Amino acid sequence: MSAEGLAKARQKMVDADVDATAIEVFAHYYRQVEHGETGMIGEESIDPHDMESLAAVDVDDEVASRALAATVAIKLNGGLGTSMGMERAKSLLCVRRGLSFLDVIARQVLHLRQTHQVRLPLLFMNSFRTSADTMAALQRYADLPVDGLPLEFLQNKEPKLDATTLEPISHPADPELEWCPPGHGDLYTVLHASGLLRQLIDAGFRYAFVSNADNLGAVPTPRVAGWFAGSGAPFAIEAVRRTPSDRKGGHFARRRSDGRIVLRETAQTPPEDLAALADLDRHRYTSTNNLWFDLVAMAEVLEARRGILGLPLIRNVKTVDPTDPSTPEVVQIECAMGAAIELFEEATTIEVDRDRFIPVKTTNDLLVLRSDVYDLAEDFRLGQTTDEIPFVDLDTSHFKLVNDFDQRFPEGVPSMRRARSLRVNGDWTFGRDVAVVGDVELDPAAAAERVAPGTVLGAD
Repeated sequence: MSAEGLAKARQKMVDADVDATAIEVFAHYYRQVEHGETGMIGEESIDPHDMESLAAVDVDDEVASRALAATVAIKLNGGLGTSMGMERAKSLLCVRRGLSFLDVIARQVLHLRQTHQVRLPLLFMNSFRTSADTMAALQRYADLPVDGLPLEFLQNKEPKLDATTLEPISHPADPELEWCPPGHGDLYTVLHASGLLRQLIDAGFRYAFVSNADNLGAVPTPRVAGWFAGSGAPFAIEAVRRTPSDRKGGHFARRRSDGRIVLRETAQTPPEDLAALADLDRHRYTSTNNLWFDLVAMAEVLEARRGILGLPLIRNVKTVDPTDPSTPEVVQIECAMGAAIELFEEATTIEVDRDRFIPVKTTNDLLVLRSDVYDLAEDFRLGQTTDEIPFVDLDTSHFKLVNDFDQRFPEGVPSMRRARSLRVNGDWTFGRDVAVVGDVELDPAAAAERVAPGTVLGAD
């Protein structure tokens, strides 16, 4: 039955003009799913991984300058922010001073170009759902395209599979929901199959810096570029120390069988190993998803493997409509771009400061980002104003979706500079100039409650 499913999936992708290499990559993973592969990485197969800190590394200024001049920045921008109720590119969300993620990213790069006199191309890997909105928003930055290189390239798409039959799902109510992106590991497939990887090399670039569009801390600074160039490594990932908020996230480890670095995601962790995953003393580092790789080294590997890197499988089970749990269960075949670290024997990692990792995955993160925990500097980089990032836990019944969140902070989010934690239970609306001090928990009430303007929560 599953062999028929693969044939149907192939034909569906052909009919949708999906790239031939991408179809072969999909087939590679489909066969693994067909044979019961789960992509799980058991705790018994790995050891903890340690690493040096960027703060302890000497980087020559001249090396740093040359490295930045040879770097291209790539932003992963395929997400819609559906978990927060959005129906367009998450990067269009307003974050500071009326500026969206896209605005801040564009201005960060333009400032770097002007300051360091480098080309520094900025490319967005968009999905079929984010391309139009993104490109329209970037039209205001006429100087952003560089040297005839495209400002965007499109992530591939693949059919969602019926969880029982492994055949492409049919969803007539919204046919677009029959498709999903193949995970950000698709980056390498697209760069290779489109010819863009060779185009970048021919244009004189040697290094790629790749990061998520929702992480405004991910800036290709000369210091980090210089460190990577000086390391001689073909591939590297920036890491940060895990905190309690990272307990459910992926981590780095060493594979016992060959000693190579691996990146284990939550979806690749067997249920019996979830306690070990959450052990911050055992697995101390999480990925920022800020990647550096040598374009030439990556081209050589892709050409040798005919465009199929064979990254570890992630078998993701969801519903066909992610916002409606009553719709049929589907399998989405994915792979993570950071998993490419295990392909290179000399790959490495580096611990960076937490200000290079400011992801926004939930409205909890959005509150912190919009607050005075961060300052937006003249170079459009975010500076942390506190020693520790406060922990935020907002009631998902009232704050999970962006529209609901905005309605409850109509005059701005509270000051969080003196906060350690904020837990909001129930339906609360916040007035102007509210401040949180220390540890604050708001309990649910019988009806919606309001925090009066100027209130200092947690003050003695």
